[in-house]
Amino acid sequence: MSRLSHPLLVSLLAASVLLAGCGGDSTEKSDDGGPTVQDGTTMATTWPLTGLPVTGDEDVEKPYPVLVTKIDNTGSASPQAGLGSADLVVEELVEGGLTRLAVFFYSDLAERVGPVRSMRASDIGIVSPVGAAVVTSGAAARTIARIQDAGITFFQEGAHGIYRDSSRSAPYNVFADLTQIASKAKGEPARPDDYLPWGEESDLPKGKRATSLAATFSGGHTSEWVYRDGGYVNVNTYAAADDQFPADSVLVLRVQVGDAGYLDPAGNPVPETKFEGSGAAMLFHGGRMVRGTWSKDGLSGDLELKTGKGRLLVPAGHVWIELVPAENGAVTFK
Repeated sequence: MSRLSHPLLVSLLAASVLLAGCGGDSTEKSDDGGPTVQDGTTMATTWPLTGLPVTGDEDVEKPYPVLVTKIDNTGSASPQAGLGSADLVVEELVEGGLTRLAVFFYSDLAERVGPVRSMRASDIGIVSPVGAAVVTSGAAARTIARIQDAGITFFQEGAHGIYRDSSRSAPYNVFADLTQIASKAKGEPARPDDYLPWGEESDLPKGKRATSLAATFSGGHTSEWVYRDGGYVNVNTYAAADDQFPADSVLVLRVQVGDAGYLDPAGNPVPETKFEGSGAAMLFHGGRMVRGTWSKDGLSGDLELKTGKGRLLVPAGHVWIELVPAENGAVTFK
């Protein structure tokens, strides 16, 4: 999936407004979750995980839920598969200062995604806002119990569409065909809620110049980004060269991290990201950085963003979210 160029995105958004007969620029959610203009006229439908307009004969109401696949984010995962088809990515802390990716798929289902790894209790706050199902290799018994208590559907190894790749070494050899999983997750077609408060580039405050950034997770892994050709490139990615996530924005949220209460097989304490409450936010877009705050009322609550002057809207596009620990984490940019 290629990134939409800025001129094309502007044209599509403008066409969406014209098709709606928009008489104002104030928006709110309609009953079906799509945006509406102030007079209640429904605008052209947008994708919930990118805010981008739906084009052609595509249908935003799918008969399957958002599928969030847990992907390993270490050198052993190289090359990762499927990131190029994803709508949105959340990077979260796991044990040993390493990170794991929660990769969101809805508008385009990749037929090969992985390496698929295990869930964490942190995923409850990450996937709940859009009622997503999780694709995973499995999880610790206490994690599975908490995931089930939260009412989250998950597909683990042994489910239709999840398989082992004999050319890879375990445990980095579990992959998934999301089209097969979606065929077993069918329900009434519906549009999920928006994951982020979507807007346009013109909505953003000027912010500070920032053409590179580094997000460090508790003294462990650092994700490095460079603004290039109108988007952000993860320069230390483990994804295949032709299968990288096309990030239009990078959203850094400083989060509290607790102890999940058990050890991994190597004896490392398992951390638990508390994706609720509030904290500092940094939105990187267009080679600039805007500071703000985030808030989330409970694990299943909507993510809200604000600056000192009001609501902060994220320009429609593909967003990579970094959940960086407020303590022992770091974010630098220049």
